[in-house]
Formats: sequence, structure tokens, C-alpha cells
Amino acid sequence: MTVILSIVILLVVVIAALVAFSAYIAAKVERALPPCGRFIDIGGDRIHYVEQGSGSPIVLVHGLSGQLLNFAYLDLQKLARSHRVILIDRPGAGYSTRGEGSSATIVNQAATVAAFIEALKLDKPLLVGHSLGGAIALAVGLNHPQSISRLALVAPLTHTQSEPPESFRGLMIPSPLMRRAIAHTLATPLSIRKGPEVLAFVFGPEPVPKDFRTKGGGLLGLRPNSFYAASSDMLATAEDLPTMESRYGTLRMPIDVLYGRQDQVLDYRQHGEALTQKIPHATLKLVDGGGHMLPVTVPALTTEWLLAIAGG
Repeated sequence: MTVILSIVILLVVVIAALVAFSAYIAAKVERALPPCGRFIDIGGDRIHYVEQGSGSPIVLVHGLSGQLLNFAYLDLQKLARSHRVILIDRPGAGYSTRGEGSSATIVNQAATVAAFIEALKLDKPLLVGHSLGGAIALAVGLNHPQSISRLALVAPLTHTQSEPPESFRGLMIPSPLMRRAIAHTLATPLSIRKGPEVLAFVFGPEPVPKDFRTKGGGLLGLRPNSFYAASSDMLATAEDLPTMESRYGTLRMPIDVLYGRQDQVLDYRQHGEALTQKIPHATLKLVDGGGHMLPVTVPALTTEWLLAIAGG
């Protein structure tokens, strides 16, 4: 009995230490990278967003485990000379929060984006989506076509995958209770330890910028809530994609896709070419040597591509 009690006490101490460490890191990260924009309540979600410039609007939506600072490497000032540029943190990501009754499905997040566009009274913006943000942008086009004028998709997730890339399999935690427990105990120390390896895969074959942790907001992913949201997002992707795939041919707005030929996260053939085969009027531009994080690794090219599409 004494041995069992000792083990229980040790486990409690270890768990408490992990929770305290995770909370300490989260507080430290948020002091270093505080919110930089405004907040607006959309249904049960609270959305953090940044905007600059004036003119026809461009709304940019980031991908899995990301946040709006993933677009910080773009020449936003150049875009803002002719457009109202708005970057958003998706529900649960960055400094946005997901309401208790709000699900992480692609369709639900798309509804939040459409409601956000309506709340800001944006006149049919160009909607830009990167990675998972591309799937969400497509869902806006399918379910809320009146909200937008055009889609610009950067390395978008467009089709169901049989299994996630190896670096993302740790996010596949079906139980919400277990997901929350891991988020507040093991996720932060494991992210610190394995973070460089994961980033190298996500960016590969291109190098990870030395300032990505700060300028690109990479440090924000160390927080427990960020892990929980990313895990929820990952699990929810398979729910809507099969139905979306069958409806791509109904999209009528202009659609442009930018993909890196060497993308290690999402294969341009399975997601870029497959999409354009179902949408004949969609265009696909391929970047030789480009990986998954094109807004970060080739920001000038991505900026010029967006300006050409937006008409700036």
C-alpha cells in the first residue's frame, strides 16, 4: 500500500509540474508575442484579426497549427497600397477562441469566415487560404458564394488523405478529454523538443527562417490551447472533404492555386492538379523548388501572384 501511495503521489507531482511548466511557457510566449489586432465576436467564436490599407478587400486565412503571423513575410504594405488587407486567426488559433458549442469542422469554420466578412461589411473580398485555410476557403465558396468574389489558394488541402503526414500523427487524439489532458501536460515539452524537426519537415526542402519563431509566430504553437485546437482541426478535416470533393465542379467564381512542386506536406498532384481537373476554369501555378510554406519562403513571388489576381 505504501508503494502504491508513493507511486500515486509521484504521478500527481509529475502531472502538476507538467501543468505548471506548460502554463509558464504559455504566459512567457504571450508576453513576447501579445495580440496585435482587434477582436470581434462571431457567434460563439471570438476572432482576432489585423487589417491595413483601403480599397477592395483581401482576407487571408492560415493553415493548421498556424496563425495570422504566418503571413507576416508577405509585402503587406505593398498589398495595402491598393487593397484593404485583413489577416485573421482562425477559431482556436492564435488569439482567436472557439466557443463551447462551435465545432472544428471545415464547414463550420467556413461559416465563421463568411459571418466575419458580413460583420465587417466587406464587399465580396478575394479570399486567400493557405493549407487547411485553403479547404476552409473552398467551403466558403461552396456554401457562401455570395460572400466572396474570388479564391486564391496557396498549397491548399483539397482532398481526403488516407493518413496524415508522420509529423502530424501526434495530433490524432480522438478523445476530447485526453486531448485536453495531453495539451496541458505533455504537448508543450514535446513541442519544444521536436519542434525543430517538425518545422524542418513542414518547410522542407526550403530552410526555416531563423526569425520564424517570432516574426512568423511559431512560438504561439507552444501553448496548450494551440495544441488542442490543432488536434481538433486535424480530426475534423475528414468529416467534410468527401462531400466537398463531389461539389467542386459547381464552383463558378475565379479560382487560382499556387503550389510548390517539392511540397512535403501536401502533394501538388493530389491536391492542386486534382482540384483543377474538377474545376476546368481554375488556374494552377507551380513553384520549382517550393515547399509548403510559400507565403514565408517565397513572399515576393506570393505577393506578386496575389496582386495579379486581386488586380493591384
